[in-house]
This record gives sequence, structure tokens and C-alpha cells, in this order.
Amino acid sequence: MFTLTLWWRRRRPQESQADKVERVVGEDLQRRQWTEARLGKRSKGDLEKVEMAVRLRKETLVKVAWVAQRLPMGSVANVNTLLYQWRQRKQKQ
Repeated sequence: MFTLTLWWRRRRPQESQADKVERVVGEDLQRRQWTEARLGKRSKGDLEKVEMAVRLRKETLVKVAWVAQRLPMGSVANVNTLLYQWRQRKQKQ
């Protein structure tokens, strides 16, 4: 009982995946000085949107379909293609 109590007191509050995703998107928007409206007006294949998608996939558990919808990037196939092309460019550098 005693060890369980100590463990429970030391345990940090966990950030839910949804909160983490929205935090990451918010940080990226703030860093780029974008609004949600501007995010929607950028092209589907915008390099900065692709970089946001890469970060989301790296740091969270979101699916590509969610990224495609949250960052208005078109279809899942389009996002997968953009992510693949981004990885290929990074490997060549």
C-alpha cells in the first residue's frame, strides 16, 4: 500500500492524445504566425503543412486520415504521397 501511494503521488498528470495533438498544431501555427483561416487557405501540398504533418506523425499517434482533415491537405493518399516525398528528400540530403 505504501509503495502504491508513493507511486501515485509522483505520477505526473498525463496529457491526452487529443490535447497533445492540438498543442502541437497550436505551437506550429503560433511559430509560423498563422491563424486557422490561413492554414485552410494554404495549398494542400504546402511544404510548411507537410512539415507540420511530419511532426504530428512523429510526436503523436494520429492517423494520416486525421492529419489530412485537421491540416486541410486533401485525401489520405495525397498526404501519404507528400510524406513519402518529404522522407525521400531528407534521405538525399
